[in-house]
Amino acid sequence: MAKFIKHLLLAGTAAIAISACNQTSKPDENDGLATFNKDSLAKHIITLGSDEYKGRRPFTDGEVKTIDYLQKTYKGLGLEPGNGSSYLQDVPMVEISPKAVTSLKVQGPKGSFELKNIEDYVVFTKRTDTVQTLANDELVFAGFGVVAPEYAWNDYAGLDVKGKVVMVMVNDPGFETGDTTMFKGKTMTYYGRWTYKYEEAARQGAKACLIVHSTAAASYPFQVVQTSNGGVKLHLDKSASHDYQLAMQGWVTHPSAVKLLQAAGKDTSVLHTANTKGFKGFDMGLKVSATMNTKVVFNKSHNVIAKITGTKRPDEYIIFTAHWDHLGVGAPDKKGDTIYNGALDNASGTAALLEIAKAFKSMKTPPERTVVFLSVTAEEQGLLGSEYYGENPVYPLDKTVANINIDGITAFGKTKDVAISGEGQSDLEDYLKAELKKTGRYLAPEAHPEAGLYFRSDHFSFAKVGVPSITVDGGMDDAVKGKEYGKKLQDEYTAQHYHQPSDEYDKSWTLEGGLEDVKLIFQIGKRLAFESTFPQWKDGSEFKKLRK
Repeated sequence: MAKFIKHLLLAGTAAIAISACNQTSKPDENDGLATFNKDSLAKHIITLGSDEYKGRRPFTDGEVKTIDYLQKTYKGLGLEPGNGSSYLQDVPMVEISPKAVTSLKVQGPKGSFELKNIEDYVVFTKRTDTVQTLANDELVFAGFGVVAPEYAWNDYAGLDVKGKVVMVMVNDPGFETGDTTMFKGKTMTYYGRWTYKYEEAARQGAKACLIVHSTAAASYPFQVVQTSNGGVKLHLDKSASHDYQLAMQGWVTHPSAVKLLQAAGKDTSVLHTANTKGFKGFDMGLKVSATMNTKVVFNKSHNVIAKITGTKRPDEYIIFTAHWDHLGVGAPDKKGDTIYNGALDNASGTAALLEIAKAFKSMKTPPERTVVFLSVTAEEQGLLGSEYYGENPVYPLDKTVANINIDGITAFGKTKDVAISGEGQSDLEDYLKAELKKTGRYLAPEAHPEAGLYFRSDHFSFAKVGVPSITVDGGMDDAVKGKEYGKKLQDEYTAQHYHQPSDEYDKSWTLEGGLEDVKLIFQIGKRLAFESTFPQWKDGSEFKKLRK
């Protein structure tokens, strides 16, 4: 992942300057709405989610078909190429496969022992060398591995971790003890996210970083770590850059962490005292060794970019995003189906982008700001396409007004609510609430703020570079049958279809709820397209300092 604090100098005062000839216009509330059509939305989902597209995995024929379909559709709608004369942005990647990973050997004053790969610990690497080695490297415990000046917190204060292996805890300080007065209370900040832990460890010069797993703190069981990080992974190709990468990064099970602490003469009380201000990390007096052999393949995928140039402020940009990729062909399910179609995740969001583009293009009064439609690759591999765009933007970040992301839409009936993650981040939430109020709907409270879902969708790649961003998710409060029915539908999808070959288009889908949500998202973008001010980060957001 990109570094959390980037070297950006965002000229906020220039970006929000309002001249006499650039006063905010008020768009027609109904302009563009007539073009939204359930049948055309369904047609795009059916096509992109069909077996012919083979699950839309990067580097496959599925990608070739997908980006060809998107380019032709954007062009057919009358949108301009979004990257100079091209609709494509190349995204260089590297596929890294672990060929062999040894046990983690631990040597201490009381003797030695081993932790088994996959069973006790899981590691991967972003380095493109074919061999990574830990050789009697010192192990240091650094609490939560957080450096957050705004919270007067620095777990690395007084610690020298250069060239060493650092062990840290997942989530934010205060989580383990239930202290809601710390950081953002029950809502995870980016400091709690595992990607941040690795980034900060690299900034501190560590050689490797191991995160202590906890199902409650991570919001998923260790099995997810094993399946997600123990095999082939795609990463952005940064072999030509000077960004420092850890030799190994990964997780240890909670019992394994306890065993390491005991070998260091400590007990589990350390995991609790690490939640208190003033806690000092320490050298554990242990040395660890392991070897990882990898197979490395370089390739490139593609983001698809189209635009509608603004009539009055063409150098200010609203960017809509949705990821076009899914998991491709994989292990067969009980029916023998091997194609992970990803009809809802995220052919539906990709289709929604096309519908919004069509609506903007149909408007009697064209948008005053440039509206960009960015269909990104490799979200399923770790938000890679959007991360690459954030690091290599086609349009200046200080002139990018906002990012609105779609990661799946409601397949069934209308709902009274919608959902977002990470409430309290930016003014875009106020735009959303204002549009909801017009139709008598409401913003539902986040069900699991401690899970850090704000950091798991493509909008996050824009947040990391200072651009206010939001993902609007479907609601649960069914307009006819209520919340329990809506929850039942969501639970069934998660349990039976999410990341399974059965995520296919179903004739029972009415898409009525999804279409209403897509219209809602369009209305937010339309309002932004006629304004001359920029939405801002709210006080307390960890991204506010990136855009001043």
